[in-house]
Amino acid sequence: QVQLVESGGGSAQAGGSLKLSCVASGRTDRRYAMAWFRQRSGKEREFVAAIGWSGASTRIGDSVKGRFTISRVTATNTITLHMDFLEPEDTAVYYCAEAFRGSPSEDSEDYALWGQGTQVTVSS
Repeated sequence: QVQLVESGGGSAQAGGSLKLSCVASGRTDRRYAMAWFRQRSGKEREFVAAIGWSGASTRIGDSVKGRFTISRVTATNTITLHMDFLEPEDTAVYYCAEAFRGSPSEDSEDYALWGQGTQVTVSS
């Protein structure tokens, strides 16, 4: 059984940095794109960043472009979201997701497996 195990997150000051990691535990093949979404309090779930199965292609959401990057270690099916120049508006629960396709997508409907979520809080 495949599970997405998230780690990292926590609290930071505005302008600071944090990293989130997610491993697809139990996954032995390497065919699926993975991504991060987030949900701010009272808001709908929002796309943050996605990366293809090989790590060669990425997509970054407009609200975090230029501040966040995503990387992947294909051998371990682990992705990392590098969050720099954090803003209070980045405060949210961040969710790791695995797609049922190999190329990255911004559409949550393309994702079949979701992690439990991890809280990120940015103070001003």
